Amino acid sequence: MNYLRLKNCAKKHQKILCNLKMTLEEIQKHAESDLKIDQTELDRESLRIPQLHNKYLNFHRDEKIVYQKLQKDVNLMIRLKWEYYTGKISQEELNARGWEPFHLKILKQDIEIYMNADTDLQSLNSKLEIQKIKIDYIEQILKGIMGRQWSIRAAIDWKKFISGVAP
Repeated sequence: MNYLRLKNCAKKHQKILCNLKMTLEEIQKHAESDLKIDQTELDRESLRIPQLHNKYLNFHRDEKIVYQKLQKDVNLMIRLKWEYYTGKISQEELNARGWEPFHLKILKQDIEIYMNADTDLQSLNSKLEIQKIKIDYIEQILKGIMGRQWSIRAAIDWKKFISGVAP
């Protein structure tokens, strides 16, 4: 049915998304090496700014794509779990997910309690939060790269001052 079509579509895109996904630690390692300023080659460091900006802009785009995909997965899971807890999910979808039927009759107002405690939803929401943290971190790196020109300029001015060259 509709769910099976979505599942097949997700499998096709999963390989692409897995290749795009970086861990926070990998991003931090890139940032550690890229953001060091070589005080002896300030001119070269200044010329690296556009390259670094492009690199982290690409990281940002890729991680944003993964975030949006995860957001769609969360929304789909919310609908499926709502159907599950209200008893409206089809047997076909239960079998496809490997879920057992939910036999309790819960009040409409209590569905949110079950949804919030659901481990599948919690897992997806955790992944979504981690993805948001990565995107925020990359945005901070991009801001640092944009401010890099001012740091290099200040270092050049300081070297001029130390060597006695008038500004």
